[in-house]
Amino acid sequence: QVQLVESGGGLVQAGGSLRLSCAASGRTFSRYAMGWFRQAPGKEREFVAVIDWSGSITSYTDSVKGRFTISRDNAKNTMLLQMDSLKPEDTAVYNCAAYSGPYANSNSRPRDWGQGTQVTVSS
Repeated sequence: QVQLVESGGGLVQAGGSLRLSCAASGRTFSRYAMGWFRQAPGKEREFVAVIDWSGSITSYTDSVKGRFTISRDNAKNTMLLQMDSLKPEDTAVYNCAAYSGPYANSNSRPRDWGQGTQVTVSS
């Protein structure tokens, strides 16, 4: 099992930026894909982005393409989500997730979840 701890959420004005971080422990970090999900009030949790074990393959949901960047540092057991040009509709609790294997896509089901960090974008 992987323990995941998110940080970096907060309140930002529309057009601003935030960087989320996810620290992992418990399994060899470089052996599995990682992802970000989010859940807005009254809505179901949705996929945001995924990155493979090496950091070379990424995928995003259409609504964040060109604005969000997922990355990872295997030496530091850390995954990041750089969020630029934020919009009020990006307001949600953001969760990081770990998959069972080295590759994953938007339809893959994560194995482990973090507790989440709140991102609020004001208009």
